[in-house]
Amino acid sequence: MARFVVVFFVLVFSATNAAHEEVIDVILASLAKSASFLEQEHGNINLDGVVGYIILQAELKEAVRTWPHTDPLSWSQRTATVTLVKRLDQSLAKAVTELEKTDPKYYREFEPLLIWTFWSVPHEWSSTDPSLAYSSGRTMECYDETQSDKCMTLLLGTWKNNGTPCIVTKSCRDTMTRFGCPNYSLSHQLLYFMLGANRGCSAMLKGDMRPSRANLTERQYQGIFCSNMLKGNMDIIQKNFTGETQDIFIENILLCGLAGFSDF
Repeated sequence: MARFVVVFFVLVFSATNAAHEEVIDVILASLAKSASFLEQEHGNINLDGVVGYIILQAELKEAVRTWPHTDPLSWSQRTATVTLVKRLDQSLAKAVTELEKTDPKYYREFEPLLIWTFWSVPHEWSSTDPSLAYSSGRTMECYDETQSDKCMTLLLGTWKNNGTPCIVTKSCRDTMTRFGCPNYSLSHQLLYFMLGANRGCSAMLKGDMRPSRANLTERQYQGIFCSNMLKGNMDIIQKNFTGETQDIFIENILLCGLAGFSDF
């Protein structure tokens, strides 16, 4: 996922504070460079990257919508944000069209994620809980991308043409609620619940007969996952950001921030 999305929460939720104006200027300049990259490379960005830009598009639109009218000093920044939204609208239309041509199967399976209205920007915040961090866990991923994609398309209803959405198989439920998973299998467990919530799936845990999980809600699972994703990021910091960990570090911040956890 694109790095610019990580810092954008500062723009959305700090626009009311004049002390942050200089920071917002820096962020807008950085986002403008990212928009330029999309304009130049829209035909070469994979679906995951385009989804990152789509999330940025949703957040920018929400920032414009909620920009305080009582702060005229920041309206030049709002104007810059509106301009940025227009640039993204144009470039993303081209990028999505290109994805449909170059990878039609993957495009069809994840088409709902390529519409900015699918994504919601949080307005209420929670904190993670260090006590929820796993005492021990796996070093290898718990499942592969193929299994993850299958479970997500069952939720989205894109597993076949005109497929029924919100299907949760026992295999998917057990996989996506398994504790101790690291890295991408952990972040995709969170993403699975986020996609279900955005798709309107209201009974993702129905049928889970495990006594130890009887009282856990979907939001509580998100809290468990983000608590462990924060721990994972702290571990990455201690190891000085090796190249192979930078992507998961950024993805954790993006997803948990989008899920409404203020620690990120």
